[in-house]
Amino acid sequence: MSTAPHAFDPEVVDAVLAHMNSDHLDDNLLIVRAHAVPEATAASMSDADGEAGTWTVIGPEGPLGERRIRWPGGPITERAEIRREVVALYDAACVALGEEPRPH
Repeated sequence: MSTAPHAFDPEVVDAVLAHMNSDHLDDNLLIVRAHAVPEATAASMSDADGEAGTWTVIGPEGPLGERRIRWPGGPITERAEIRREVVALYDAACVALGEEPRPH
């Protein structure tokens, strides 16, 4: 029997999205290009739950919709784990795309 992913409080999700979309737009694009849509030209984080992050993706021809990317460490339930999992996605994206990761 499948259970729904952990739902973080809306304030937590809003804070994560605000941070990712103001301070880490380039990271959003790297994550999406490596893990979901190689041809993406822009991406913004649009949601997060205990199972995955969700990004809204733009491609060369326009909007491509949302893509969910599962957390590499598996399901999470704590706010601090969101950062850990986004960093893991970013680090893996840098390796996959041959980019030099910046310090965390």
